[in-house]
Amino acid sequence: MVPKGEGGIAKGRATIALAGAFALAVAHQYLFYGHLFGVSYPIFMLLLYAYMFHDRRSHWREETGFGWFLFVVVLLLSLTYALFDNPVFQALDLFAIPSLFFLHLAYSRGAGKADWWDIRLLEDALQHFVARSLRHVPTSFKIMKFMTTRRRKASGNKTALKVLAGLALSLPLLFVVVTLLASADGVFEKALSAVPSWWSRLPVGETFARLVWIFVAGILFFCYLWGFVKPGIRKTTVPETEAEDEDSRTDGLRADPIIMATLLVSVNAVYVLFVVIQFTYLFGAWQGDLPDGKTYAEYARSGFLELVAVTLINFALLMFALTTGGGKQAEGRLRRAISSLLYVLVGCSGVMLYSAYSRLILYEDVYGYTYIRFLVHAFMIYLAILLIIAAIRIRTDIIPLAKCYIVVSLAAYVLVNYVGMDRIIAEKNIERYRESGTIDPSYLSELSLDAVPTLAKFAKREYPSLQPLLENKRDVLSGSGRGWQSFNWARHAAERELDRLFDK
Repeated sequence: MVPKGEGGIAKGRATIALAGAFALAVAHQYLFYGHLFGVSYPIFMLLLYAYMFHDRRSHWREETGFGWFLFVVVLLLSLTYALFDNPVFQALDLFAIPSLFFLHLAYSRGAGKADWWDIRLLEDALQHFVARSLRHVPTSFKIMKFMTTRRRKASGNKTALKVLAGLALSLPLLFVVVTLLASADGVFEKALSAVPSWWSRLPVGETFARLVWIFVAGILFFCYLWGFVKPGIRKTTVPETEAEDEDSRTDGLRADPIIMATLLVSVNAVYVLFVVIQFTYLFGAWQGDLPDGKTYAEYARSGFLELVAVTLINFALLMFALTTGGGKQAEGRLRRAISSLLYVLVGCSGVMLYSAYSRLILYEDVYGYTYIRFLVHAFMIYLAILLIIAAIRIRTDIIPLAKCYIVVSLAAYVLVNYVGMDRIIAEKNIERYRESGTIDPSYLSELSLDAVPTLAKFAKREYPSLQPLLENKRDVLSGSGRGWQSFNWARHAAERELDRLFDK
């Protein structure tokens, strides 16, 4: 009979899970110890997914379309460490990838079984990451104890198992002790001259650190997995009536339609006046028809942040009206009036967003293209898409607002990771140089390695003054040896283009 562990789960199954956790920990330290993130990151994420989903028997739900979508998002983001070198997104992805992974696991295997658009999914993910994982730390040690003390029918097998266990425990200790004694006494070190030379070259500190890394990581991986297998709570299901419409959760927060209509009339009156005045010179700015005799730079700077801030306020007001049902409770003319006012709000917000966007383009024409300005561009386009979705939602309740916004936000974040920000910034600044003769070579040299192929060609054909700055980059690259785990396509392409530039 197979011995049973805590809660009736077979210990043999737990033993396999713990062994897999330590195997994953070995791979983890091999891929990341002493190496920068590179191709190792997507490889490890695939191994981690394989470990977390290897046991189909303990799944709480079948993988859905959104589950696969989130899986693709996580893998694509992890793949950026092998393809690109942008420091901004690499820093953001250090937080984004684990967070999305934990949310994916909580959605696919979580004990709470919350819907992917439900805010309670965040709570479930946090519970699994902390509480339900920590409660299985003693379980991992019980399994290790069980592995070393379980009885065998044949006494010879039992003795052999104990001998192997003793050797496994003694080898790391003997390695550390012998190496320390050899370092302390030259005579003892001479006596060990018969030992292969590679023994003395193995660093004690690194080996010990790797062993600790494997042990700690193995325990953590097992505890996280076992928190899903044995969450410590009963399986619960969300009633289908609750899962059909995310707006069902807002029943306790409703906006009075008359109050909402009054609010919208008040703010729209101001916005319409602003838009009418804005149209008198908004499109004429491109032909030099600027207000109050301002220069392009002054016009571009004035009001940009304010316009973006007002657009965000309008968006928040629009979300409040849609999610609290300000127009749903009204009937007849009042409901149609509120819908019309919401359309006016969307239209005014669109004009403000376009005005801010045009000012930013003018500002870039004068001062050049940078990380922050590129990201503001991307954010404004993203906000415009959200406004369009909200406008469609005003017309029909069929559009699931929260679901659309979650999917669009994740897709937008992946897209902005893959669009090649540094390369685009370099190309735009080069185009500006060709038109105006103005360029900032110091800033261009500070762009990540994604921009180096473009800059190397530009330095060779049009701007030789950039070559010394690129040569400094080449020296830094050539002086940093890396293993295959840190392979990065952007770094490889940069080294290749720099070699072509300077090895003439």
